[in-house]
Amino acid sequence: MRQRLLNASRKVFGRRPPRREPVARVAGARVLCIASGKGGTGKSVVATNLAVERSRRGENVLLVDFDAGLANDHLLLGVAPKYDLAHILEGKADAYEAISDGPQGVKLLSGGVGRLGLANPTRRDLDRVFQALRPLEDDFDLVIVDHGAGLGYSTLAHLAATTTLLLVAGHEVTALSDAYAVYKKAHLVNGNIHVGLVINRSPDQRLAEDSWSRFQAASVRFLGHAPEFIGWIPADAAVGKSVHMRKPVVISFPESDAARAISAVARWNPIDHARSAKPFYDAARAALR
Repeated sequence: MRQRLLNASRKVFGRRPPRREPVARVAGARVLCIASGKGGTGKSVVATNLAVERSRRGENVLLVDFDAGLANDHLLLGVAPKYDLAHILEGKADAYEAISDGPQGVKLLSGGVGRLGLANPTRRDLDRVFQALRPLEDDFDLVIVDHGAGLGYSTLAHLAATTTLLLVAGHEVTALSDAYAVYKKAHLVNGNIHVGLVINRSPDQRLAEDSWSRFQAASVRFLGHAPEFIGWIPADAAVGKSVHMRKPVVISFPESDAARAISAVARWNPIDHARSAKPFYDAARAALR
């Protein structure tokens, strides 16, 4: 099985994922989960641009779009995947064959669009996919998992296994409330998880900081703890233009306010330490039981 995966890797990459610059390496990838409480927060824009920024640092980055059936990371990256996670579940492709090349060296595993295979996965479905993804951890420095909005079964399994979660919320009260629900649930399934919050698409700094203050106050009052405030990303017309261009804003408009803010988020220190004691997808499989 392992040899078959390695052969497939060579077929896709010509060899294992290329290293553009030497980087400090410890066995097994770091894993960052990115989630939001509701749709429309711009979570996938943050995830794709963050992946590009980390790849620019010389890291081998794999972005896994686990918004299965409603994936859009491939659109934001300007990629047309031949295979996706549902193909892996169906046995029509292995994990290496399903990887697509993205900009700046980013690799993408798409969740697929309009495909029902993982829209409502069973434990057995997820176990098969997690088992298939496990070997990839040995070939990448950083795996970024972009989750669908809300608290689906696959998201909970990932949150139970990860050490690090980046939570994206808008400044609206509904977005903050739903993000709080994700934060609360993340700590219920994983008491050691480190969570950082980003306020996205804020009209100004005052509103972003006020949103954070309200989130922090509610978290401390009812849970006894709060996430780390990473920062805020302004509402910026450059983001909409970049989406239309299918080219991440950090590439298409690198001097824009949004691009600069996302670059700062990409430097969040816990990403450099987002490695658990055991392989991530082994832990995710264990969380299914």
